[in-house]
Amino acid sequence: MKKPGIVMTITKEDVGYSAYAYIKPYSINTQGDTFEELQEMIIDAVNLSFEEEGFTYTIDEIKFKLDLESFFAFYKVINAKALSKRIGMNQSLLAQYIRGIKKPSPAQTKRILDGVQQIGRELAEIQFIETMGAPKTVAKSRARSAVSK
Repeated sequence: MKKPGIVMTITKEDVGYSAYAYIKPYSINTQGDTFEELQEMIIDAVNLSFEEEGFTYTIDEIKFKLDLESFFAFYKVINAKALSKRIGMNQSLLAQYIRGIKKPSPAQTKRILDGVQQIGRELAEIQFIETMGAPKTVAKSRARSAVSK
């Protein structure tokens, strides 16, 4: 058997997070009070499920799918107001999507995801330089405007 790819679906609950994946013949389910604890529980659950096959996974080998509420609950550093401006979406509408009041269409979900991923690519390109004392940042101003301080 080839080592299967794992995609865990993560949901923000009233208290903490839950995660699940279906990889035939396994149903992998777990939960954690924090996202960090959830990641530890995911590793334990996945590795226990594939113990007989001799597969061992690291957190880097597992992909995560999150709903908007879970994403913004965990990545509080993403400023929803700045993101809405950046992707040309009404701030109130984005806030309703994030709180689960409204459900975005697939096109709106893609629009939000594309904006978040673009910020991620820009942040990944940032390099710090040292000059006579304090470090300075070389960054695109657009990336900074979408990340809260």
